Amino acid sequence: MLRRTVLCLMVALLSAAASAASPRPGEMPPDASALGVDRQGNAINLSEHRGKIVVVTFWASWCGPCRRELPMLEGLQKVVGKDALQVFAVNWKEPRSDFVRITRDRNWPRLDYLHDAKGELGERYGIVAIPHMFVIGHDGEIAYTHRGYGADELPQIIDEILNLLPEDVRNRPAGRL
Repeated sequence: MLRRTVLCLMVALLSAAASAASPRPGEMPPDASALGVDRQGNAINLSEHRGKIVVVTFWASWCGPCRRELPMLEGLQKVVGKDALQVFAVNWKEPRSDFVRITRDRNWPRLDYLHDAKGELGERYGIVAIPHMFVIGHDGEIAYTHRGYGADELPQIIDEILNLLPEDVRNRPAGRL
C-alpha cells in the first residue's frame, strides 16, 4: 500500500514538474531561435518570424479537438495572410508513417507541420496533454497559452489572435481580413 502511494505521489510530482516547465504569457518560448525542422529539412527559427503573430500548436491525429482546430487555423492564416500570421502545427509523439500519411492527404489542412515523434520539442514546451497552443506576439513573447481546450473555446482563441494583429492588418479590405 505504501509503495503504491509513493508511486502515485512520484507520478503526480513529475506531471506537476512537466507542466510547470510550460512557458507562460510574457515569457519567451523555449529555444526561441530553433523550433525544429520542417518536412523539407529546413530549420524553423522563431526569431525569423518576429514582427508577426506566430501560433505553435501541438496536436495528434487521434485528438478530436486538434482535428477541429487545424482547419480553423488554416482558414485564419489564409484570411490574415502569412505576412502577419504564421501557424506551426507540431505533431506530438506519433509514428512518422502516420504523420506523413495524414499530412499528405489532399483534404488535410495546409499548414506548416513539424514532427515531434519522441516528444523532445514537446518536453521543452512542457507538453503533457494535447491540444496545447502557444500564441506568440509580434515581440516574440508568448501572449496566450491554451491547454486541453475544445471547440467551445475556439472563437475566444480566434479573437485573441485577431486582437494581437496590428491595426493596419485588421483594417485590410474584405477578402484579406
